Amino acid sequence: MPSMQSTPDRRARAQDWLGLVVLAFAVLLIAVDGTVLDLALPFISADLAPTSNQLLWIIDVYSFVLAGLLITMGTLGDRIGRRRLLLIGAAGFGIASIIAAFSVSPEMLIAARVLQGVSGATLMPATLGLIRTIFTDSRQRIMAIGVWGAMAGGGAAAGPLVGGWLLEHFWWGSVFLINIPVMLVLIALGPLVIPESKDPNPGKFDLVSSALSLAALVPLVFAIKETATHGFDTVNAVAAAIGIAAGIAFVRRQRTLESPMIDLRLFAKPAFSTAVFTNFLSVFALAGVLFFGAQYLQLVLGNSPLQAGLLLLPGTVSSIVTSLIAAYLVRIWSPGTVLGTGLAVAAVGAALLIGLRADGGPGLFIAGFVLVGAGAGAALTLTSDLVVSAVEPERAGAASAVSETAYELGIALGVAILGTVVMSYFRRGLDVSGLDPVQALSAQETLGGSVAVARTLPSRAAELLSESADAAFVSGMHAAAVATSVVMAATSIAVFVRLRGNTTHA
Repeated sequence: MPSMQSTPDRRARAQDWLGLVVLAFAVLLIAVDGTVLDLALPFISADLAPTSNQLLWIIDVYSFVLAGLLITMGTLGDRIGRRRLLLIGAAGFGIASIIAAFSVSPEMLIAARVLQGVSGATLMPATLGLIRTIFTDSRQRIMAIGVWGAMAGGGAAAGPLVGGWLLEHFWWGSVFLINIPVMLVLIALGPLVIPESKDPNPGKFDLVSSALSLAALVPLVFAIKETATHGFDTVNAVAAAIGIAAGIAFVRRQRTLESPMIDLRLFAKPAFSTAVFTNFLSVFALAGVLFFGAQYLQLVLGNSPLQAGLLLLPGTVSSIVTSLIAAYLVRIWSPGTVLGTGLAVAAVGAALLIGLRADGGPGLFIAGFVLVGAGAGAALTLTSDLVVSAVEPERAGAASAVSETAYELGIALGVAILGTVVMSYFRRGLDVSGLDPVQALSAQETLGGSVAVARTLPSRAAELLSESADAAFVSGMHAAAVATSVVMAATSIAVFVRLRGNTTHA
């Protein structure tokens, strides 16, 4: 069986590129699994009859567990071997998918989603860490990371489309069973084409640090997601406080350990800290635009879920293309120049969304989303490469986990913060003067709620409520677009300044 520790730079062989294909498909399926469930929820509700809280846990528990365990699993892979952890995770993910597909109760499905989250947390940092050790030539490595990033972005976008097709032809469990063939191929070919890699002197694995990282991230992600869905309350405040306190304890502990789970000195390196921060903010913008964009296309413009998914495809394709093109551009310009320019393009794309109208077509949104997607795609490739290049190959798993955690937090906060901005404008601008208190409360809850209330009203009252809801929601989108554009522009300037002179791949 091939093995690899720290080796000098060498050109990748055919076996290495075949290994990349196997790793890329693993990432593709994990990304698909994060979004494929959305369209299946009505069918799951009809079959398993979960309560509203159980339904939320079916959706969210995967991301809670995934985010909470990324750092632990990244560090564990550095110690026991990234390929070994990858294969264990693939087997676990396959088993969890089978359990999920044939679940007969909400509790069984929730348990399966927990196991999927645990397994997914082993796969993501392991794949990026293995790419760092397999592709030691810097130009080949960034191309390999570009493929990895394209698969991650493409999978997330393909989820609803794949799910829609499967649900038209099969039962809801089929959205989980698509994982099985790829996981079987990964388990069969992984030992043959992926070399083992790990830290030869990893030090002691610190269980306390692992527990603290879990105690920090799970409550934080929970508080963020719940606040975005139901608003800020005492439970969310307590969860956030627990997460912050555990996070502070985690950081303090890392400073005292001889072999810390995360070497905090890495954040003193401009390339590493800027890359992590930029990764967080770029996916923050992308997730926020997707959140309100999907609602705009469906509930304001009246497209079906499948039509909305197709209208989002150009932005997804631009993200995939720029993930790959960025690997070539850094041969001409410095990473800071390419990354800063990509973020500036994303800022322009977000600014275009300020021109959206309730009575307009989808063209302007598509144009803006294409530019935002292009910037986010380039950012994912370049920030991932900067992160893993900042550490020795032996520590690539832990560094990858930091980047992946920033990515997951960016998604959660993008939806929470930008979603809150949109909904605050929506609730202030919605005219509910003609509704009774119960109807008004339902209409102000979400844009979908106002649509549901309008269906129960006489035609003229329904028309007035729909017009008010669409106008209020679009005004909220304008505010979120301004905020997104400002954040992307400021991040672009910070990248140009902090990465000035960084010519790693030029």
